[in-house]
Amino acid sequence: MTLEQVRARLGDAAILLDFDGTLAPIVEDPTAARPLPDTASVLSDLARRALVVAIVTGRPESFVREVLDAPAVEVIGLYGLGTSPPLDPTVAERAGELAASIQGAMLEDKGVSVAVHVRRTADPEASATALRQPLRALAEEHGLVMFEGKLVIELAPPGARKGGAVRGVLERVRPRAALYAGDDAEDAAAFEAIADAGVPSCRVAVRTSGTPERLVEVADLDVVGPEGVLDLLRSL
Repeated sequence: MTLEQVRARLGDAAILLDFDGTLAPIVEDPTAARPLPDTASVLSDLARRALVVAIVTGRPESFVREVLDAPAVEVIGLYGLGTSPPLDPTVAERAGELAASIQGAMLEDKGVSVAVHVRRTADPEASATALRQPLRALAEEHGLVMFEGKLVIELAPPGARKGGAVRGVLERVRPRAALYAGDDAEDAAAFEAIADAGVPSCRVAVRTSGTPERLVEVADLDVVGPEGVLDLLRSL
C-alpha cells in the first residue's frame, strides 16, 4: 500500500501513532520523555482533517495528556487497559525486587501492568538476559503475559498488546484508509492489524536506535526518528 492512497482518503482515514521513539525521542529516564516541540500543532491540525488521529501507547493516558497539549487527538493508553483492575500488588513488589538486584534497572508501576527498564544499566543486553527468566516466571505465576520493547520488559494481562488496541480502534471508527507509525517490535502487531483491516493502508517504520530490522522489512516506508514522522504527517 502507499502513502498516496491514505492521503487521497484522509477525511476518512485513521492515523495511528506510537509514542516513545515515534513522537518522542527515546531517553534514558522514561519519565523525562517529551514529544518534539511542533508535535501538538501538527497533530491538532491533522485531527481536524482526518477521521481520527490516535496515539496507541503503553504509557498511561494521563502522562501523554500532560506532555502533549492536543485535546482533539485520541490517546489509547496502557494498550487500552485503562479501566482494568490493578495487578496484584505482589507483582510490582517482586518485579521491583528483581529490578533492584541490577544497578540502574528501574521499575515502572503502571497499576494495570509493570515494566522493568534496563536502559540505564551498565550492560543493558546482559541485564535483560538476567531478568528475562525470573520475570517470565512471575508473569506465569499470576496469569500475565511478558513482552519486550526497546530495553524494557513488561508484564501485563493477556490481550494487553498494541495489535489488539489498534484493531479496537479500527473496528470502532471503520475508516476507509489507515496509517500506523512505530519503531519497536510490538509495532509489528499493529502493522498486521491495519493490513488486515481491508482498506488502503500505510505501515511506517521509524528508524531510531534499536529499531528491529524485521519491522523495517515489513513496512511500506521508513523515516528517521520523530523528526521524520512529523515531516511525513505534515505532508498529509
